[in-house]
Amino acid sequence: MARWLVKSEPDAFSWDEQVKNGVEPWTGVRNAQAARNLKDMRKGDLAFFYHSNVGKEIVGVVEVVREAYQDPTDETGRWVCVDMKAVKPVPRPVTLAEIKAEPRLEGVSLVKQSRLSVMPISEEHWKVLAEMGGLKGVK
Repeated sequence: MARWLVKSEPDAFSWDEQVKNGVEPWTGVRNAQAARNLKDMRKGDLAFFYHSNVGKEIVGVVEVVREAYQDPTDETGRWVCVDMKAVKPVPRPVTLAEIKAEPRLEGVSLVKQSRLSVMPISEEHWKVLAEMGGLKGVK
């Protein structure tokens, strides 16, 4: 099982909307590297849900429930999306400032490639972020 981080601007699509909607397609990704990451996602993979621009913090965990398929918001047929469902909120949101200040997170993709909207997270970094957020029972 791979680990990921997906970013969304909360004024466009928030964690609360993800929870309310249940399963939701992760659409609108228009970056080649992020799209490759979507294609690499497998059913059952987990991802941190990160509010970008406003808040700049990890707020929840989602699970991939449908692997890559054509993004219905893309008229060109070039881009893909995956379906995600909410697993659980992060008991204590983890801010970007806290992530940058944690030495065990040196090299984490969120800091190295700050503009990328879909990125892999190593198992080691996942464990540290889960610990910082007070997550238990999410492996």
